[in-house]
Amino acid sequence: MKHHDQYRMQDPRTQYAIPHAKPDSQQPEPGLDSILKPRADHGESSYRGAQRLAGRKALITGGDSGIGRAVAIAFAREGADVVITYLPSEEVDAKETIKYIHDAEVKGFAIPGDISDESFCKTLVAQACEKLGHIDILVNNAGKQQFVEELEDITTEQFQKTFATNVFAMFWITKAAVPHMPAGASIINTTSIQSYQPSAGLLDYASTKGAITAFTKSLAKMLIAKAIRVNAVAPGPIWTPLQQSGGQSPEKLEHFGEKTPIGRPGQPAEVAPAFVFLASQESSYITAEVIGVTGGQHLP
Repeated sequence: MKHHDQYRMQDPRTQYAIPHAKPDSQQPEPGLDSILKPRADHGESSYRGAQRLAGRKALITGGDSGIGRAVAIAFAREGADVVITYLPSEEVDAKETIKYIHDAEVKGFAIPGDISDESFCKTLVAQACEKLGHIDILVNNAGKQQFVEELEDITTEQFQKTFATNVFAMFWITKAAVPHMPAGASIINTTSIQSYQPSAGLLDYASTKGAITAFTKSLAKMLIAKAIRVNAVAPGPIWTPLQQSGGQSPEKLEHFGEKTPIGRPGQPAEVAPAFVFLASQESSYITAEVIGVTGGQHLP
């Protein structure tokens, strides 16, 4: 995919081409950016930083690919040191993300593991603090999404694993991280348009995103006493390996994002700036909020 200058005024409907993908080209999950076709744009050649996060320390889950990679690149170019976590099977993507972080002349570390395991979540935070000293920005982004058309075909194992990855891990990591977060720190969770407009076939995933939205708003009211802000970003259809590795049905994948008012799916590079804003001091009066990046499928 051709990389664009996202700072030039242009028609948002045609800023990026519609990716025409072969269904089920990445199985089993999780998918890899390294073999995603067409490739996604994470801002590799376009994002320009302005030191809005200079000296900050960030931990990003699922930072190897998709939205997580775009956020990691943006944070690094804004001057933050970054730790990403990823599944061991995503090593090739994690290495590429770390390269972009290092290219920004900040510190970057990658810690492999499965966040659906509580003990790993505690270890992750401990290791991140060891490498960074403390945590100024926590991005709970990693997610599991598998499309299953019929209720009877959703297994208990999948339902529990989706909640463990998307919701329990968020709780475990946040609980472990907060004691290491100073006044002015920011927590940003990745929720979804699915929290507000759930699709058939994503019952477990949509349910977790509803939980994340409520978790974000409740936690924000709880943690403001510690001067920590908590917000979320709700992406709509964004072109990432999550979609191509079973996150959408083959039929939906062929026309992914075309029904949005903008008429195309978004790119990770179009989501990252919302995270930068919520991480920066520019959003100092914003907490318990959700920013939608949905191509016009607005939040209520």
